[in-house]
Amino acid sequence: MRLFEGTPFDRPPRCEKCEQLEAECVCPPEPAFRIPPEQQTAKLSVEKRKKGKRVTVVRGLPVEGNDLPDLLKQLKDRCGAGGTLKEEELEIQGEQLDRARETLLQLGFKVKG
Repeated sequence: MRLFEGTPFDRPPRCEKCEQLEAECVCPPEPAFRIPPEQQTAKLSVEKRKKGKRVTVVRGLPVEGNDLPDLLKQLKDRCGAGGTLKEEELEIQGEQLDRARETLLQLGFKVKG
């Protein structure tokens, strides 16, 4: 008898759309941005935090229309800084306004600020 025999963990994973095995699934992958970036406007600002630390904040992007964790990862990589996702805001450590603006424009977003 195997360890997970008869449990949901014993069964191979299946596609949620077509119910085929994931290895045999032919469904197209979901796009990274469900709402096209050209139809969205990101608002950038620099804010001061405790002890005089500054963070660059990206607002105005809806959670349900974007892959915000992936977008945050791209911004952190381009800026060479840390960051976090708080509710609907992306925060990047330091004054990274120019780099964040450039990255968002390259991805196709409209940018204010």
